[in-house]
Amino acid sequence: MNDTGYLILIAIGIGAAVGIVLSLIYRNSLKPQRLTLEKEKGKLIEEAKREAETIKKEAALEAKDLVYQAKSEVEKDLRERRSELNHLDKRVRQKEETLERKIDQLEKKEHDLSRREKEYNSKERSLQEKENRYSQLIKDQTLQLERISGISSEEAKVELFKRVEEESRFESAKLAKKIEDEAKELADKKSKEIMSLAIQRYASEYVADATASAVSLPNDEMKGRIIGREGRNIRALEAATGVDLIVDDTPELVTLSAFDPVRREIARLSLERLITDGRIHPTRIEEIVEKVKKEVETNIREEGEKAVFDLGLSGIHPEIIKLLGRLKYRTSYGQPVLQHSKEVAYLAGMMAGELGIDVKLAKRAGLLHDIGKAVDHETEGSHQEIGATLAKKYGENPKVINAILVHHGEGDPLTAEAALVAAGDALSAARPGVRRESIENYLKRLEKLEQMAMSYKGVEKCYAIQAGREIRIIVKPEDMTDEMSAMISKELAKKIEAEMSYPGQIKVTVIRESRYVEYAK
Repeated sequence: MNDTGYLILIAIGIGAAVGIVLSLIYRNSLKPQRLTLEKEKGKLIEEAKREAETIKKEAALEAKDLVYQAKSEVEKDLRERRSELNHLDKRVRQKEETLERKIDQLEKKEHDLSRREKEYNSKERSLQEKENRYSQLIKDQTLQLERISGISSEEAKVELFKRVEEESRFESAKLAKKIEDEAKELADKKSKEIMSLAIQRYASEYVADATASAVSLPNDEMKGRIIGREGRNIRALEAATGVDLIVDDTPELVTLSAFDPVRREIARLSLERLITDGRIHPTRIEEIVEKVKKEVETNIREEGEKAVFDLGLSGIHPEIIKLLGRLKYRTSYGQPVLQHSKEVAYLAGMMAGELGIDVKLAKRAGLLHDIGKAVDHETEGSHQEIGATLAKKYGENPKVINAILVHHGEGDPLTAEAALVAAGDALSAARPGVRRESIENYLKRLEKLEQMAMSYKGVEKCYAIQAGREIRIIVKPEDMTDEMSAMISKELAKKIEAEMSYPGQIKVTVIRESRYVEYAK
């Protein structure tokens, strides 16, 4: 071994010794720390034990509480179930008692039924015996009666049946009469209900639309312009319209007199436009009148078309539509005839709907029932006959023609719709406030007054003015003298007193005027 090996060995030995020494030193230095750790470990263990005991005690208490609560709930549930069981037990006992009582009652009833059945059987046997005995008695009596009467039982049956038949016929006739009376009463009641329902459903307001017969003037000077030089303007207006113009002492008013309501309306509108325009001369008058005529004809056609459209009708001849429009200007007892015709159509249609018959036919006949009044002042005959003729001329249904002809009861209605039109006409005319009899009578009185005045020879014109309190007569001066004029006034006054009824007094004025005109050239 060389020196290097020895050195290595020495180094190793020194290192080992140093390691041992260092190990001893380290152990001695860690010993106090180990002791401290041991103490802390012991403390932690003790604390852990104490906490474990505390947790254990708390868990034990919670467990006891849970057990107590569970026990309480179980006891409560048991009490409730015991109560419910007691209640059910009580109900069961009550039902048992009820059933026992019912069983007792059934046993009693069964016993009574048995007893009654025995009694019934006994009575039945007794009745059978009596029936046999009575049958024998009837046979004996029948034989005896046959011997006494000299007829057999078959002959007696025939006689009996004959009497029964006669009595049955009498009773059936009485029953049929009773049924017929009840049917009439029911029909009358039903018809009144249908009419009442139609009147309630047709809640139309009535508005008076009487034709105007006077035109207001802005001032009295306008009267002179209307009359014109030597009366040429008023003559031109009367010739163009066919209406008489009455210019009297009534302030700011001109009266129109004509029996044709359409002509009177044309004259009224023309005069109002001339007054507004201010240019009043014959040429202008003719222009205005022609223009107004066209407007009125257009309005007439539109009113007729509107009436037909409102009622939902179709296929009516254009001439019939024009006649319907003319009814707007025609009144009857103060009631506008077109409005009255529409009301009758509505009422007849509603009643037809209630009865389940032809509504369209009823409305059509109702609308056209007074069509004759559009031209009754131009044609002879009643408005029913005129209307039926017009309807036939323009191809209307025969049922409609019959309804027009008989709506005032002049004949027998061929259809139920015709009867409804007559009923609707009466209902429309009878509604409160619709017709004004006094106005119609007043107009008739004025008409009669003028007719009486015109009956005298030599009378040129006459006008009832001042609401019928004065009759003004214009005579031809070349045909009448002053004495004859005075005689006419006296005779007419006596005739009015004898033939007419009127309130107050009527002044009779006869005018005989001569005019002589010359022109200085």
